[in-house]
Amino acid sequence: MRKIYVFDTTLRDGEQSPGVNLNTREKVEIAYQLEKLGIDRMEAGFPAASPGDLAAVNAVARAVKNVTLIGLSRSRESDIDAVKEALQGAQDPCIHIFLATSPIHRQHKLRMDKSQVLETAQSAIRYAKKYFPKLEFSLEDAGRTERDFMAEMVAMAIREGANVVNIPDTVGYLNPSEYGAIFKFLKDTVPDIERVQLSAHCHNDLGMATANTLAAIQNGADQIEGTINGIGERAGNTAIEEVALALETRSEYFGARTSLVLSEISRTSRLVSKLTGMVVPGNKAIVGANAFAHESGIHQDGMLKEKTTYEIMTPETIGLKESKLVLGKHSGRHAFRDKLSDLGYEVAEEDLNTAFAKFKDLADKKKEVSDEDILALLEEKLIDTPETFSLQTIYVTYGNEATPTAKVIINGQDPQPIVAVAEGNGSVDAIYNAIDQATGEEVTLGDYSIKAVSRGKDAQGEVHVVLSQGEVAAQGRGLSTDILEASARAYLDALNKLIEKRKTYTKREHANL
Repeated sequence: MRKIYVFDTTLRDGEQSPGVNLNTREKVEIAYQLEKLGIDRMEAGFPAASPGDLAAVNAVARAVKNVTLIGLSRSRESDIDAVKEALQGAQDPCIHIFLATSPIHRQHKLRMDKSQVLETAQSAIRYAKKYFPKLEFSLEDAGRTERDFMAEMVAMAIREGANVVNIPDTVGYLNPSEYGAIFKFLKDTVPDIERVQLSAHCHNDLGMATANTLAAIQNGADQIEGTINGIGERAGNTAIEEVALALETRSEYFGARTSLVLSEISRTSRLVSKLTGMVVPGNKAIVGANAFAHESGIHQDGMLKEKTTYEIMTPETIGLKESKLVLGKHSGRHAFRDKLSDLGYEVAEEDLNTAFAKFKDLADKKKEVSDEDILALLEEKLIDTPETFSLQTIYVTYGNEATPTAKVIINGQDPQPIVAVAEGNGSVDAIYNAIDQATGEEVTLGDYSIKAVSRGKDAQGEVHVVLSQGEVAAQGRGLSTDILEASARAYLDALNKLIEKRKTYTKREHANL
């Protein structure tokens, strides 16, 4: 199995993401975690960019031990000197020199012709080799460089003693077949190409960074460059975790692997996200919150029967504990029953049907249904009380300078629903006055309380009330993402229980006579 070296540039190219500015302590913290991940080569920064970056690179160089430590440099002696200063104390230092080679960069940025570019790069490599045993040279915007000139530049870098030659798709312009063909071309045409490692550095402007990097590997690339979570300039760099898992999952196809400690991927991703402030999208491959989450009923059913039906890799591989079956409106009965079992409930089929129907109703209102939501539903439905009255519809009008008014439509014993409108001191009082009017029951409200049973702005609210009539009292609970609806349901629940208790009390009184 061919080893693919991993060059991580999270601390350099990744930090160039707009809005990201890591201080020295944060850089060192990420560097320690990258070392745990098993990165082969770590680009810690661009020392010539600022005194602060030079100091940060030096701090990283002194902190990590089991990785090649790299500083970036333009093809200038002053930049090379800055890298030399920054990498003092590094166990295994390496300099990374770059110069643009494409026609558009030569004309508009460098204002050099081909011979000047070649001479400038050659002079920089010769100067750097005096101080660094390891050197990587990059042809910036190689993807848009003429092939004959690219081959000439690579041959020069080999003659001057470069250890790695990087062929970047700097602006994410190429497609996989084009990018892969460049590596094959260089392998086939450049003399002594076996003396260097060829490296792939891709940007994601057209969403093809990972695909291009894998194409380069198939065509002889020895090293891949990228960042954790794919952060970086514009649309970002190749996501290292995507390449590593693609090689691991399809090893029989690629015949190559990295030596990363894959179980550290999730932890590394979270740390980089936290310290850079760049949130990982939920649908991001490998490390997104939904990468190992399933909500569709069909998918959940398949996962419960055999995980490989919908997962080509395991969450444990990247350091997660397990897949997540997200209960939502797309979930099926199988996943719901499995969740009840996890929560310690074994319910009869009839009770399951009732609870599942309530769950589906709640899932239409909430994005994700939590364990607390389900427990509240179960506790509400497993205590079966005959419904003399039930809530059909509720309307509330409220203004801080107007009297709150509630309209309720209640289902009773007659086929025709009962409609009532009432005012109150507040919205809840108006609702309860309207329910009293609709049901014709005179009750005393002894207690009213509200609590959230789950987290977030869409949390279910649970209302608890105590109603009494003479010597008979009953408690009621109501659940809803709308607290006014929960209040109405709790009141009717208590009222129904009160009516049942009253019947029992009346029968007992007659028996005593």
